[in-house]
Amino acid sequence: MRSRLVRAGCSGIAVLIALLSAAAVDMRAEAPRSGSWTGTWSAAMAPGGTTAARGLRDITLRQIVHVSLGGERVRLRISNAYGTAPLTVGAVTVAPGGFSQLTAAGAETDPGPGSSPQVDPVALRPVSFGGAASLVVPAGAEWLSDPVELSVAPNSDLVVSMYLPGVTGEVTWHASGRATSYRADGDATADSGAQFTPLGTARYFLAGVDVISRARGSVVFFGDSLTDGVGTTVDANRRYPDHVADRLLALPEAQQCGVLNAGISGNMLLADAGRWGAAAPARFPREVLARSDVRTVVLLHGINDIGRSRGAVTADALISGYRQLIAAAHDADIRIFGATLLPYEGSRYFSAEGEAVRLAVNAWIRTSGEFDAVVDLDATLRDPAQPARLSPQFHVGDHLHLNDMGSRTAAGVFELSALC
Repeated sequence: MRSRLVRAGCSGIAVLIALLSAAAVDMRAEAPRSGSWTGTWSAAMAPGGTTAARGLRDITLRQIVHVSLGGERVRLRISNAYGTAPLTVGAVTVAPGGFSQLTAAGAETDPGPGSSPQVDPVALRPVSFGGAASLVVPAGAEWLSDPVELSVAPNSDLVVSMYLPGVTGEVTWHASGRATSYRADGDATADSGAQFTPLGTARYFLAGVDVISRARGSVVFFGDSLTDGVGTTVDANRRYPDHVADRLLALPEAQQCGVLNAGISGNMLLADAGRWGAAAPARFPREVLARSDVRTVVLLHGINDIGRSRGAVTADALISGYRQLIAAAHDADIRIFGATLLPYEGSRYFSAEGEAVRLAVNAWIRTSGEFDAVVDLDATLRDPAQPARLSPQFHVGDHLHLNDMGSRTAAGVFELSALC
């Protein structure tokens, strides 16, 4: 729970009571937990339209997610947030991923995490919804599954299979999943993987995974393509929040947090970006406030507003947007950290006017005191000789998106004890 300041002018007894109450809150926050639902993975959803829906009829989608925290029970979040009609899901299964297969010659081969639809059929678990094997998700809604008894290892893969018997209509998806998804004809939710072929790297309808955990809660990384991991290696889980998750998992369990990625490539702070997601304040309640046991949110957002407008958007307008998210987080007793906007000179939408806005916004993030903490990614990742540019070793060549090294370096900036 976010600590509150004691107002000046209280009587000595009132101050003492307030201080004791704050101490009790802090003791409860640090005490070992018996276990509660905590977010361990998420994908922020956006409208995919009917183009993405072509072929999604009488097929099974198999999607691989890389969790942060582990647990002995799991539940899934199925989203029809952008659907215009009810979504019928005929069956869902879940199983641990990374299953090693035996070739005909008897040699063991491991395809690696996130790169194969193969599962151990014995480990497959059916997923129910209100006790039923199938479900109908109303348009605009998100549905939680029943708890599934399944041992989930930390820092591991889960394979989720979803049978779609009918026409899906408008699709709810995450366009840049950075992980291969698979498809098979008919109901293949119980298949070992032989029927599946690659579909692409988008995610469909699967919005989140929770586990029962004794960790301290979850932290949401909220932003655009920089958070989404555009530029990092597909199927390798090298987005900067993934690297933060690896660091957190090296701590004792009582100090760990689940990591939820709420980045959407192309997303904007102040404007609806269509298939790249609603404006940040519009999606913040679903992607942050409605997630399980959120303790902290990290905000890295605004460079698309600056770049696409060629600097026409003002620093004051962006700061007003940040204040809306700060207020929403604090009203929910969630801490919010502000990350400085990264340099982007050399990118396709750089302008001198936009750079002036970026510098003004970063100055406000660093000095205003309105965020609970500041993560100065700009200072770490910029080129010392040309501070308006990213260091060459940190971007993919477009002067905007981080490569694997840049993502790992960004993750190293975070002070873990303050993060969760």
